[in-house]
Amino acid sequence: MSLKKFIFSKVFARNLGLAVAILIGSIMVLLIWLNFYTRHGQARPVPDFYGLTLEETTKLAKRSKVKFQIIDSVYTNAVPRGCIAEQNPYPGFKVKKWRNVALTINAFHPEMVAMPNLIDLPKRQALLVVEGAGLEMGLLKYKPDLSVDVVIDQQINGKKIVAGDSIQKGSVIDLVLGKGLSNQRTPVPELIGYNLEAARNRILGSSLNLGAFIFDTSVLNQSDSAKAFVYKQNPEFSEESSLQLGSAVYLWLTIDSTKLPVDSTMFIISDTIPLPAAATPTSGQ
Repeated sequence: MSLKKFIFSKVFARNLGLAVAILIGSIMVLLIWLNFYTRHGQARPVPDFYGLTLEETTKLAKRSKVKFQIIDSVYTNAVPRGCIAEQNPYPGFKVKKWRNVALTINAFHPEMVAMPNLIDLPKRQALLVVEGAGLEMGLLKYKPDLSVDVVIDQQINGKKIVAGDSIQKGSVIDLVLGKGLSNQRTPVPELIGYNLEAARNRILGSSLNLGAFIFDTSVLNQSDSAKAFVYKQNPEFSEESSLQLGSAVYLWLTIDSTKLPVDSTMFIISDTIPLPAAATPTSGQ
């Protein structure tokens, strides 16, 4: 049989049709398999594991159809020991079913560090040393002294702590500073638009203390609280307003940008800004 007759024969047409059908069928099977393997359209929000114990984390992960893996441990006072301190991806992030969520757990046994010597250091330098040592800044207490904004005592829970003593990493350190021999005052910082950490740094940099802070109803979880910014402060900022050293400043925070004052153009999200230079105290009237 010649090639021309074979090409136009029923046998060739039947085999060609069978080959095309097999190819189309194979492609369809491959697409179905890929759709099943990648779970197309089955993305779900990552649950919030922050502050949960391992038992609670396991139950929530199973209920939410995701897996988790403990990749690191830290020590923090933000959550109880043995509870989840960080997670990646963040709560609400869309992932496919049974994907892994990386978790960091708060260590059961805290790391110990040596208490640094802050005596006679200027306030700004002392704040940096406290942060660099893995400790947390507490209250700034002022008492009459020849010096102004210089550390004259260092305390934990109201008790003096000696340099070199072994303390838990993350311990809260209170500083006693001199306020001079007159009625020293400091300007009220402008805090509208700053997140909590940045506002706290500005308050400490102005020789003041952070009083109570309140999140409004728009803040629902840890992720929201990290993004929340100050929309109201007390005392309010003005060019003329001032406070005695060590006074408290109170904050209200939200993630609703419509609550910002109409004339406010400030909106800072980053919480890793450096400490501002200390405000220059002014003499009281």
